[in-house]
Amino acid sequence: MSVDPRTPCLVGVAQHTVRDQPGPEPLDLWELAARGAAADAGVPSLLGRLDSIQLVYTESWQYDDPVARLAERLKAAPRHRAYSAVSGTAPQTLLGTAAAAIAAGEMDAALVAGGEALATRRALRRAGEKPAWSHRAHPRPPYGWERPPHPAELAHEFFLPVHTYPVMETARRAAAGESVEDEMRDRGRMMAPMSRVAAANPHAWHRTARTPEELVVPGPDNRFVGWPYTKRTVAFMDVDQAAALIMVSSGLADRLGVPAGRRIYLRGWAYAEDTWEVAARPVLGGSPAMAAAARHALDRAGTGLDEIGALDLYSCFAIALRAACAATGLDPLDGRGLTVTGGLPYAGAPVSVYVLHSTAAMAERLRAEPGHGLVTGVGMHLTKHSWAVWSTEPGEAFRRGGAGPGMLRGAGEPVHVAEPVPIAGTCSGEATVAGYTVAHGRDGAAERGVLVVDLPGGGRAHAVVREPGLVAEAEAAELVGRRVRLAADGQVNVATW
Repeated sequence: MSVDPRTPCLVGVAQHTVRDQPGPEPLDLWELAARGAAADAGVPSLLGRLDSIQLVYTESWQYDDPVARLAERLKAAPRHRAYSAVSGTAPQTLLGTAAAAIAAGEMDAALVAGGEALATRRALRRAGEKPAWSHRAHPRPPYGWERPPHPAELAHEFFLPVHTYPVMETARRAAAGESVEDEMRDRGRMMAPMSRVAAANPHAWHRTARTPEELVVPGPDNRFVGWPYTKRTVAFMDVDQAAALIMVSSGLADRLGVPAGRRIYLRGWAYAEDTWEVAARPVLGGSPAMAAAARHALDRAGTGLDEIGALDLYSCFAIALRAACAATGLDPLDGRGLTVTGGLPYAGAPVSVYVLHSTAAMAERLRAEPGHGLVTGVGMHLTKHSWAVWSTEPGEAFRRGGAGPGMLRGAGEPVHVAEPVPIAGTCSGEATVAGYTVAHGRDGAAERGVLVVDLPGGGRAHAVVREPGLVAEAEAAELVGRRVRLAADGQVNVATW
C-alpha cells in the first residue's frame, strides 16, 4: 500500500524513571526524555527541526514559560507551542492535535513530553527543604484545572479522587448485585496481574508482584484511602518519571530513513465527556461517554476489539477499569491483560502524564509484536475519556488519496456529552443513597462518610455522615438504596438513619 506522505507516525519514544531522590527537576526530566525519543528515532538532530513542542501540565513546579524553557534546552525553534491543562486525557489530546496538524500539512515534526518530580518534592519536604529549581513563575499561576469544583462539592469536601471514585464504585457494585466481599475479591483478581506486568517493566515505580489478597486486604502498610479502596489499588503519584514521543509525517520519516518497522500509526481515536460533577451523572456507576468513545475509536480505526493485540486501560481506580471493560464487553481477566506498563498503581502515575508512558510502552510492544494496540485515558473524576488505536499499519484510510488524514482533524471533538442531573445545595428531609464512601486519614482511621443521594423530587445532593457508629455501619453493610434523613448544618447536609 502506498501511504499518504502526510500520514502521521510515531518514530521516537522514551521513558525515564529516577529512583534515587532527590532527583532532577521537571525541566531536566523533559530534556532527558526528549533526547531519548530522538535517539530512539535514530535521528538525534531531529530535535533541531521540530515544528511543535507540546508539554503536559506538571504538578511538581510552575515554570514561567515551560515550553520555551524546554525549547532553549533542545536548541529548537518550534512555531507551534502548547502547555496542557490538568487531565489524564491531555497526552492523547496533544498527540491528536499534532497528528491532525501533520495530516493537514501544517507541520512535519512534533514533540509531546511530560514529567513529574513528586518523589523528589516529597523527599525534600521530609528533610525540611524546598526545591531550588529554575525559572519559577512569578506570580504563581492558577492551578491548571479547566473548571473548579461545584460549590456543593467544596462544602462537603467531595473533590478529591480518593473520595469521588469510590462513590462511583459503590454505585456500580450495588447495580451489579455484588456484595462488598465480592467487589474486593474481584478487584484483587483483576489488579494482581497488573502488578506482575509492572514487576517486569524496567520503567515501573513499584516492581513487586502482588497477590490479590496483598492488594485488597487492609493493613498498616495498605490502609483504606477511600473505602472500599486500599492504597495498593489506587494510582501512585509520588514518582519521578518522564516520557516523550516524537511524531512526524510519513514523508519526513522516509527522508530521515526511519525504518518502516519502527513507525507506529494513530489509526483512530475519539474523545467523550461525562458530566463534570460526579453527583450529576445520569448513570452514577457507569460511563455512557466511555462506551461512545470506545465505539467511535474502534470504528475510525476500522478494527474490532478482537483484533486488538494489546491493551492499556487507564487504571487510576478500579472503577475506571471496570467501566472500560463494561463499555466494550471485555472480560477483566482477558488473557491479553489490561496493561502494557503495569498501570497507574504499580508502574506509576505522574499525574497527567501517564498516557505518554502507556503510549510509549505500546509503541515498543507493537514494534516487537506487530498489530493493533488500544490505549485509553481518563481525566478528572471519570469525566473525560480518550480512546486511541495505534498500529504498525496505517490502514486503508491512509493510502494516497484516502480519508484518513482528514478524519484526524475533528477527532478531538467530543462524541458524547452527558446531560447533567440537577444538584441541590442544602436540603432537609428524606433521601436515598445512590453511592457512598468512607474517608480515611493517613493513620488509617475512618473519619467520615460521604454520600451522593437521590432526592424524592428528582435531582441529587451531597451529604456527610458524622456519627462514628453510622460511619462504622457504612463499611459493614450495603448503604446504596437505603433511605436516610438529611439535616442542613450551614452549607453541609448531614445524613443519619
